[in-house]
Amino acid sequence: MQTYIAILRGINVSGKNTIKMEALKILCLNIGLQEVKMYIQSGNIVFKSKEKKIINLAELISQNISNRFNFNVPVIVIKKEELKAIIENNPYIKDIDKDPSFIHYTFLADIPKPENIQLLTTLPNTTDEFIIIEKAVYVYCPNGYGNTKLNNTFFEKKLQVAATTRNLKTTNQLLNMAML
Repeated sequence: MQTYIAILRGINVSGKNTIKMEALKILCLNIGLQEVKMYIQSGNIVFKSKEKKIINLAELISQNISNRFNFNVPVIVIKKEELKAIIENNPYIKDIDKDPSFIHYTFLADIPKPENIQLLTTLPNTTDEFIIIEKAVYVYCPNGYGNTKLNNTFFEKKLQVAATTRNLKTTNQLLNMAML
């Protein structure tokens, strides 16, 4: 059985798309996910499944949320090993001039097409930085994520793939939970 992490976009933010984590956990168990663990209120799920296709798991979770809660939620699912590699490959962690509290991970549903990555050559006037490696965007926002233009909407529009972002602490905690 494989360990996965599901990261939901846009739930429990500003009173919109509200889902209690206990209700989400029950939903996950009812659709056959096993050893389901939740982390904070923003839609982070660690679970095990026999299903091998990530896209099937993402669609299963998303469709069941839509059916149960009557709104659509983008869901990105990644394997435990993939999350570990994303964390290990973070170029900002090794830079002693970067404050870890300003490091974020934007997870992409798919590897973006090269022509879409090229659209990112004209950036908003910013001190923020990013590096794309496969299905992860490493984002450094020295003025805080709440003040950056390099948000989910920016990356989704330019890269034409679903995206959701987590900070360094949350991402590390999800890996820790997956490793147990």
